[in-house]
Amino acid sequence: MGDPILELSGVGKRYGGIVALDSVDFKARSGSIHAILGENGAGKSTLMKLLAGTIRPSEGQMKVDGAPVDFRSPTEAARAGVVCIFQELSVIPDLSVAANVCLADPPRTRFGLIDRTRQIQIARRIFADMGVGQDIDVDARCSELPLSKRQLVEIAKALVRNPRILILDEATSALTASDVQPVMRLLRRLRDQGVLILLISHRMHEIDELADTCSVFRNGRHVETYRSGARTDQQVVQMMIGRPIEQIYPQKSDPATFGPTRLLVDRLSWTDRLKNISFELRAGEIVGLGGLDGQGQQEILEAVSGLLIGVEGTVTLHGGDGTTGTGSFALVSEDRKTGGLFLPLSVGRNLTATGQGAFSRFGIVDRKREQAYARGLVDKLQIKVGDLDSAVETLSGGNQQKVVLAKWLAVDPDILLLIDPTRGIDVGTKQEIYRLLRDLAAAGKAILIYSTDYDELIGLCDRALIVYDGQIAASLEGAALTEENILSSALRLGVTSPAMQEARA
Repeated sequence: MGDPILELSGVGKRYGGIVALDSVDFKARSGSIHAILGENGAGKSTLMKLLAGTIRPSEGQMKVDGAPVDFRSPTEAARAGVVCIFQELSVIPDLSVAANVCLADPPRTRFGLIDRTRQIQIARRIFADMGVGQDIDVDARCSELPLSKRQLVEIAKALVRNPRILILDEATSALTASDVQPVMRLLRRLRDQGVLILLISHRMHEIDELADTCSVFRNGRHVETYRSGARTDQQVVQMMIGRPIEQIYPQKSDPATFGPTRLLVDRLSWTDRLKNISFELRAGEIVGLGGLDGQGQQEILEAVSGLLIGVEGTVTLHGGDGTTGTGSFALVSEDRKTGGLFLPLSVGRNLTATGQGAFSRFGIVDRKREQAYARGLVDKLQIKVGDLDSAVETLSGGNQQKVVLAKWLAVDPDILLLIDPTRGIDVGTKQEIYRLLRDLAAAGKAILIYSTDYDELIGLCDRALIVYDGQIAASLEGAALTEENILSSALRLGVTSPAMQEARA
């Protein structure tokens, strides 16, 4: 491991009366993967923005290679070798993959025009170096790519700039399992070449696999730096949230307390992606969709919600009174930036966006009622916001996700359809969202959740439907809902335990 390439001394950042970073002293060495841990709102992203030049510190000093720096823009930071991959994607949807990769410094012909042939060559080389060259069509528009592939484009945009300090702010949270491993191999290779990698991730298994050193932040302060593996997960979580955490997941409900059927899906099929999907969802029940990524889980939710054209089979909703066809549902997208929030609008307007009819009469909105309702949601979900008039894009990722969930409560849906609702969220905020979902279920809501986190399927869900090649391979519950059985069903490896036999019977 090399000498310190990055040093911060007394660095702080204030927004009015809000202290985002508080007198931070911090060092990181070249040739290392240095994890930055903490809850959403702990100051991690603010720190990364300071290093990347998107904001400037209120006080203190930053040094790169021992020389003081004061980056006034990401371009200045990139010239010094500091490049950041932010959690929220910045690809331009209508441009090609190759054009996005070379966006910061496109190659030129001798006439000064953009050299598109060279763009394609550069993009192909970068993706080949990343180990995903066969998976990305560099001629395709980014709008045509799924979220995971767009995240790979974002990573490629950073690598083309040959960083000496590479910052990843939840850059793997949107990746599928098949895409994560090549990226992890790439990060190790960059580390061995002397690059400093600052890694923000809430996936603790990734931290365990990748990080050499870890630093914990809480409430804008640097709490501790330690060698990876020197602290237990329990100790790390306690440092992050400032209190012991006994149980992340709330206690599950007794199946005997579940109410009548709220959603009945019968022989649902769509193109070659879904094949005779049948299941039911009862009031008070949380059911998970699991398995390997891309097996049709998301399409099930989109088909149920009516987003797909040409679906065969039937989807029957039942209202709270049991009446057929009177139920209501809400679909919460996996990408809160493009599918869940109006980023430039205020927190208050986002919270009430789905329920404007409840606050208006004769087309006139009652602002007092609207604000009171929004404040009630803020209190109920413990959303950290100083002012309801602040733009929702100023909130941390975890608090943005709470806003996405909260806005649908205004329509009081009978059924909640969720796609990876805790992606990129810290453990403390996850715990709050799990409690909220369990409370909603206890109030009679039915919840169907697609999660790529096996621990979440096991800890949160009453039952998990494992999807393979567009079909339900197994329904797991009780003692059969284990990681071993989820993986066995996902890989179609056959019966692996008595509990598995019972689940597949």
